[in-house]
Formats: sequence, C-alpha cells, structure tokens
Amino acid sequence: MFRSNNLTARIFERQILTPRPGTSINLFRHFYENVCPSHTVHDIDCPDLSFRKFTDDGQFLIGFSRNHQDLVVYRPSWLNYSCKGECPYSLDLPPKARRFDSFFRHLFTISLASANEFICKDFFLYVDPYRFGLFATSTAQVNDNAASADGAIHGVPSIEKITFHLVRLDDGVVLDEKAFYNDFVNLAHSTGAFLYDDLLCIVSLRYQTIHILQIRESGNLVEVRRIGPYCQEDDELFLQSHAQVSPGSSFLPGIKQRLLSFIFRKTWNEEADQSMRVQHLKKKFYFHFQDYVDLIIWKAQFLDRHHLLIKFGSVDGGVSRNTDQGLSFFAVYNMETTEVVTFYQNSSEEMYSFFERFYDFFNSVSRNTLHAQYISSHTNNSHALNQLLNIKSKSGGFSQFVKKMMLTIPYTCQSHSPSPYFDLSLFRYDDKLISAIDRHRHSTEHPIKFISLRQPNVVKFKIKPGAEGGGPDGGRAKKVSSFLFHPYLPLVLSIQQTYMQPTVVNLHFKR
Repeated sequence: MFRSNNLTARIFERQILTPRPGTSINLFRHFYENVCPSHTVHDIDCPDLSFRKFTDDGQFLIGFSRNHQDLVVYRPSWLNYSCKGECPYSLDLPPKARRFDSFFRHLFTISLASANEFICKDFFLYVDPYRFGLFATSTAQVNDNAASADGAIHGVPSIEKITFHLVRLDDGVVLDEKAFYNDFVNLAHSTGAFLYDDLLCIVSLRYQTIHILQIRESGNLVEVRRIGPYCQEDDELFLQSHAQVSPGSSFLPGIKQRLLSFIFRKTWNEEADQSMRVQHLKKKFYFHFQDYVDLIIWKAQFLDRHHLLIKFGSVDGGVSRNTDQGLSFFAVYNMETTEVVTFYQNSSEEMYSFFERFYDFFNSVSRNTLHAQYISSHTNNSHALNQLLNIKSKSGGFSQFVKKMMLTIPYTCQSHSPSPYFDLSLFRYDDKLISAIDRHRHSTEHPIKFISLRQPNVVKFKIKPGAEGGGPDGGRAKKVSSFLFHPYLPLVLSIQQTYMQPTVVNLHFKR
C-alpha cells in the first residue's frame, strides 16, 4: 500500500516500488483516492432520453427514447470545449461545458421496436469481446388469462411477441434477432437472461425451457441447446418412436425427471439402515412428491460453461413482481451429462456456506472484462465481509437471515457497477442511498458522501441528485434517483425523477 496520500508521492512510489505478485491492479486503484469527481453540472442540457448504463469497458453510454422505440448510443469523450485567453481554474465553467455533448459524442440512433412493440428499458447485456449489445422488445399487452397451450404452464401469463436484438454498438447495425411468441420471459433488470462469455441462457417461464444460445463473432445468435421438456438432443425423437408402445401416457419434463431422480437417490442414501429406508422415503420424498412435481423454473444462471444454477419455486412466485419470496429451491445442473449435481432449499445452511465462502463463483463475471473482475464482494474484500458478518450478527434469526441472503442468487447478470468508487477497500458510503447494484433509490435532499476508508474523517467527494437548490416541492414529492458511474473515469450521471415533473440529470466529474 502507498505510504503517502499525496498524488505526486504516490506516482513516485509507483516508479520505485514493485508490488507483490497479483496485487498491482488493486494497488493502482488506490490512485482513485486522489482522482475523484470534484465538480457538478446541475440540470445539464441533455437530450430527453432514458439513460440505461455505461458498458463495462467504458466505451458506450446506452439510452432509449422516451417513447421506448429507439436505441440511442453515445461515446464518452470527456470535456470538449476551450476558453479564449486565460481560463482560471477557480472560475465557473463556460456555457458550452454545461452541455451534454461536451462530454458525450452521439454515435447513432436506430429504431428497434415496431409500432406495437416497445423496448424494455431495464434490459441490456453487453457482449464485451465483440462490442455487441443485446436488447429486448415486446408487445405491450400481457394476457394474464392466456389459454393453456401445448406444453405451457397454467397460471403463467403470455406476451404475444418478445424479441431479442443483437446490435453492433460501433455503428448500430442489427446483426441478428431471436423471437419468442406467446411466451413469457422476465425482462425486468435482465432477470430472464444470463450472459457468460459468448453463451446466453434465456428462461421461458411459460414453456419452462432454458434456451442456450451462442453469440458468434459473426453476429449470429445460434441456439445450441434446449433444457426443459427434453435434456438430450434425441429425447424427443426417442419418446415419439415409443409413443405407440405406451399410448396415452404422460411423461414428466426431462429436467423435472432429472430433479426427482436426484432427490430420490439423495433421500435413499441418507438412511444407511436397509429396513428404515422405505419409511425414510415415505417421510422425506413421497410425502413431498407432488410439491416437487409442481415446482417451476424461476431463474437460471451459468456457473461455468458446463453448469447452470437453476432456481425453482411455485407458479405464483414465478410470475409475481417479487419472485424471490417464500419457499424456493436451488439445483446445479450439468448440461453435458444432463444430471442434477446438487439440490438445496433456500433455508439450507450448507447453501449459505457456499454463498459466504465462494460468492464470486456465483457472479460468473466474464474473464474478458478487466474492470468487472474487481467488483467488491465479501469473498474478495475484507470490508465487505465485515459488513455481511455485521448484518448476520444483528439478524433476528439465522434461518430468516439465510433466506434473505439467498434472494441475491441466481445472480442478475451485469447488475453491479465496476466503478472503483464502489470499492469498499477505498471508500465507504451509505448503501441505503447508493450502491454498486443497478437499481433506483429513494432520493435524498442531502448529498451522498464518499468517505476515505484510510482517513475516516475525510470526505473525498459528494454526489447530490436533483436541482442545485432543491426542487420546488422540497421533500414532499416522491423522488427516485439512479446513478450511472463510468467504470474507470471520474464521471457520474445522477438522474432524479419526480412525479409529474421533468427529469433532472446532473453530471459529476473531475475538473
């Protein structure tokens, strides 16, 4: 660690000191203690758009038109203005510096949605190696009372059409599309899809199918596997060829059959006494058999290129806005062998132990994205671990605490900002007001402080959303804020939305 807090001294130390192997990136991130946003342009003159996020490599800022029809992409360009004669640092910035286009260069605007479709403003995944963006559009009407179609789950609503668009972000060319008809995919906060390197899984809730697609460098979305009713490529052919042998019989879906087989074997092996096994099976397996049969897939994520973590629960929980309440189960599924490797209830202490010790394995961050590999978590950061243990010690009961922690998995893909200002070994902040997680927050009238961890009494910088002097309604109107941090530049957009009032966008940067 640097011995001095002075930037010049730190640069000199960097030249003469060699960090321990494997620590150079973390060490150099300490420079961000000296390079923080120091100036705010309040209510910046910017296009009336819904801004989504910066890509993890910092090359693009993604936005959507207010009518949710168009995709608008910018490239951060930093300050783009000049002063005539002397331009003292202490003076206010010139008027041009208050414009959005002084910081961002417009790349393109393209129409993604047709007349009866809308872009899902909460859905965006970035394919880092190829600089592709994955977006989703859907028809507006959701049919909650959709008639049961062949293979569809009763009680799951239907959307007429959901389309995933693969866009090359350098020039806005739509490379490929994948459409789902009369189906339901949870698009909110990219919940229904997970990206791992070039592999994409999309969960069809209505037809209980996990679609595995590969994103080729050529820009093609190629479906390589479907997991649900069938697990092996020839399962459907085999069953159809034997249909005449067992006419009128119904089979459980392939993934459900694998799950029940695993639970049966696990329950069987729990009892060593041969004479007691049947009783044990009756109590632990057959008594709950129908409950297991009724489980549906809620979410899925990659753990690596061969294993999926799948979350199961009730039909009602799967389609509600809050899909993470109540009883649920987790299964690890091997796509190559089509076997369930392990199975846990959401109150399992063993599952929590894995969560506490190996959380970064659940994150499954692409190894091609350098900055995203340094997101703070309790398995790679002692300060984040202390926060978790503090919450654990204050929890009313361990069982409820475990269930609360299990809400975060399966992990929502690309939902954490890799900005160094969220590094808990550098800064501390009120995580009730702001955090690395991509979510709206209730707005506050007071600035959000980022305090140096090494100098607990030093506020390194502040971020205040909303108008410079506060809004006309004061604290009465309900306000929500979102924060878009650039992954490595001292550049932040704070966006405050107030009911029946114009959106206020502030830009915070290092002057």
